[in-house]
Amino acid sequence: MTPQFSEILTTAQEIRDVLGEPGQRVLDKVIPRLDRHCQEFIAASPFMLIASCDAQGQMDVSPKGDPAGFVQVLDETTLAIPDRVGNRRADTLINLINNPRIGLLFLAPGKQETLRVNGRAQVVRDGWLREQMAVRGKAPDLAIVVTVEEAFLHCAKCMIRSELWNPAAWPNVSSLASIAQVMVDHSQTTETVESLAAQVAESYRDRLY
Repeated sequence: MTPQFSEILTTAQEIRDVLGEPGQRVLDKVIPRLDRHCQEFIAASPFMLIASCDAQGQMDVSPKGDPAGFVQVLDETTLAIPDRVGNRRADTLINLINNPRIGLLFLAPGKQETLRVNGRAQVVRDGWLREQMAVRGKAPDLAIVVTVEEAFLHCAKCMIRSELWNPAAWPNVSSLASIAQVMVDHSQTTETVESLAAQVAESYRDRLY
């Protein structure tokens, strides 16, 4: 049965009535460039999330990971993200063609704060850029170049509450289904779990770059 809700907020003012207004310090921390602190955070980050939206307003969030510093800061208002080998869905890339707005969230293991960057993006193929993003001798086929419009450090409360970096607090995930099992159940394919598991293992082993 679908839950029914009776107290739905529909205006920004209703939200402000509950939460109040942000303090001036919170507003002032947003800057329109990547200063030294932002650049050092990006250099220490091996994992980030990209939020994008298609022309119809359908949202997508995609994880990206590589050795720390894989996102390159080209100057104070420009950064570049390699697009590594994947499943060819290209959700983020196609979204950006239709709607260049982009949101980035950088994480650095052990660092409780995160870095948020928002701006506009384009998909490029320039060889000089792709070559300097090569890993194990393999350059990405494409890169996402972001023109930064705002950047700010996000407070640590979510990390403290989740204990994300505390292994002792991690939940036991051993009972969760394998990706192969989920693929079989979701796609209703005739392939076996064992066959898909072998393909996934091969992909993880041999096709990271």
